[in-house]
Formats: sequence, structure tokens, C-alpha cells
Amino acid sequence: MFETLTPPKPDAILAQMAPYKDDTRVDKMNLGIGVYMNDRGETIILDSVKTAEKRLLDEEKTKTYVGLAGDLGYNQAMKAIVFGEDAVSNDRINGIQAPGGSGALRVLAELMGRMRPNARVWLSGPTWPNHYALLKTGQVEIGEYPYFDPETCTVNFEAMTAKLRTLGPDDVVVLHGCCHNPTGANLTNAQWDEVAQIAAETGFLPFFDIAYQGFGDGLEADAYGVRKFADTVKEMLVAVSCSKNFGIYRDRVGCAFAMGADAKTTNVAYAHLQNIGRGIYSMPPDHGAAVVRIIWEDAELRQQWKNELDAMCERMLSLRTQLAEGFRKQSGGNRFDFIAEHRGMFSLLGLTPEQVERLKTEFGIYIIGDSRFNIAGMQEANVERFVQAVLAVSSDA
Repeated sequence: MFETLTPPKPDAILAQMAPYKDDTRVDKMNLGIGVYMNDRGETIILDSVKTAEKRLLDEEKTKTYVGLAGDLGYNQAMKAIVFGEDAVSNDRINGIQAPGGSGALRVLAELMGRMRPNARVWLSGPTWPNHYALLKTGQVEIGEYPYFDPETCTVNFEAMTAKLRTLGPDDVVVLHGCCHNPTGANLTNAQWDEVAQIAAETGFLPFFDIAYQGFGDGLEADAYGVRKFADTVKEMLVAVSCSKNFGIYRDRVGCAFAMGADAKTTNVAYAHLQNIGRGIYSMPPDHGAAVVRIIWEDAELRQQWKNELDAMCERMLSLRTQLAEGFRKQSGGNRFDFIAEHRGMFSLLGLTPEQVERLKTEFGIYIIGDSRFNIAGMQEANVERFVQAVLAVSSDA
């Protein structure tokens, strides 16, 4: 039967790994893959995570299954992180541990399919390619709503809200939590307020994907959009990842939350989430979730983690400022000022695929074909060379 298969389309990010590895240039840069690196180009383990892992190793007595919902203490920790500590006792919100943010998306997509088999799912333009693969379930129809204006490199809020106002109860809108849109452009708090009100008025189901909380303006500030919706709408879905803000990428730690109109409907959804997980991966992995729980339940470790997260956030903000200033100084124009306004790990440079290819072949700089690059993969010593290379291949040369 294998002869019926044709090669799948390669992943744009993973496809870069082999040529980058084979590139012998000592000054090459990999700014495509979405992992946080320090100024030495290392993706290190946080000190808080190391301490929690040592404690887990010493105290762990068994490797038996933890249950369909996963580590309940971890789930409560994530509820507090995402929705606020005051929400921990809110019985309208409940969730299960999932294998990473992708696992959470898939579980919630299945729940969405059970609730609304013929739903229309709306993704932002652009979004992550994996959203299409993970959220396509059952008979759902996937559409796109306007989000990014490539001319201004900002959110096209007028077009976005105009589209959202045409939707209704049969529609599911996938919303990027802070720093999550691959463009780097984010909604302001006032814009979140307006979108939340539109959701309440039209009845569309908000489906948040939040994987970078703490990478924008801080842990609490970055949760504004999700918390505003939780206070405004009757129902919502939220997929969470710990890969970035805890730096536990390979441990695959996520959470899938459902918020219903009341405790009764939420409990039914919670049961379905467990049932769905049972049919996909059976039981979630435990190690990374236990580490997060240990950190959150220990006041000293929690503060240490917050300090480390703040340091990562501040470094990215500093790099954004340095890049914007470098482009302004070398080009004499403000075309790239948006880099300092964007938040999180990514920004779109506005280069053509041909210019992106020139960056790779002529300068050893690897970014994604749509010109998305990872701020957190940059080292300060490379800022000037990066700016020079981008200007050399762009119209500002």
C-alpha cells in the first residue's frame, strides 16, 4: 500500500535544520526555529527548572499513570497563570494536561467538533501552518479573517473587526494570545476590549492559543486578552503551552481549558476532554508538568522562575530596540521601526522569498520564507551584521 503515498509538503521551519547544520560558515545564524536562546546562542535549562527536576527525582516514588486529566496540581497552576490566581476557584473553568500546546489544540479541536460538527473555524491571516493541520476535524469549514497589514506592519484592526461582526454562534474564532501571531503584531488592551465585546454580541466561540505568556510585556500584562474574554463571554476554549516560558520544549507540556456558562456545562466539557485525550494519546506525560507544579507551589522557586522569565522578556525587548535603531541608523529611514513596537519572539521583515534566499546564500542567515525571523535567536554581537545583510538584499540597499 505504501506505493500510494506521495511525499508530504516539508515543514518550512524543520526543512532549514539540515542545510543550516551542513553550512560550514562560522558566522551563520539560525533565526528560523522558534526557541529562546541566550546571548551565547544557547537554549539553556532555567535554574528554577533544574532545581525542581532535582526535587522531583528525589521525591518521586512511582512511574504509574497520573490519570486522564494529568497532574491536577499542574492544571491548577496553569489556571492561575493564565486566568489569574483569583480564577482558581472559578468552577466555570476547567482543563486537562495535554502533550504540549499542539496536543491541547488537537484535543480542543475534537471537543469543538463534538459541540458543533458543522462549525466554521476562522484563523487569522496569517497564522501558523500547523493550525490548519491541528484544527481541521470532522466537517468543519476553515476560513480566514484579516489580521496583518503588510504595508504598515501592524494589525489591520478595522478589517479584522469588520469581519468578526459578520460572524455568529456557528463560528469559532481562533485568537492569538500575546506574542503568538507569527507576524509579531499584537492587539492593544483597548482592541482586546472591543473584540471581546463583539464576541459577546455576536455569539461566536473564542478559541485562544497562548504559548508565549511572559514574552511580551510581562506575565500578568500578557494575560490581558484571555482574562478580558473570560470576564466577558459565556463560553471559550484556551490552549496553553509551557514550552517557551518554562523552557521545557522537548517535555511537551500543555493544557486544554474549557469555560462554560456554568459549572454543570463545564463539567460535561471536562469529561469530554478526558474522553478525547484517552482516544488520542491515552495518558499525558508527567515529568514536565510535575516540574511546573513544583515551581508554582514553592514561593521561592516561583519567584525565581518569574525573575528568569522577566530577564528573557527584557532581553528580547532590548534586542528589538537595538535592531530598530540599527536599521534607522544604517538606512536613514524608519521602515523597520515596527520591530521595536512588535512583541515576543517573532517579526516579519517584509522581504520577498528571493531576498530571504539571498540572506541564506550570501550571508548565512536562515529565516523563514515569508521573512519571519526569531528575535530570541539573535545575539547582540550579530545585530549590526544582520542589519547590514537585510539592507543589502532589500530595496533600502
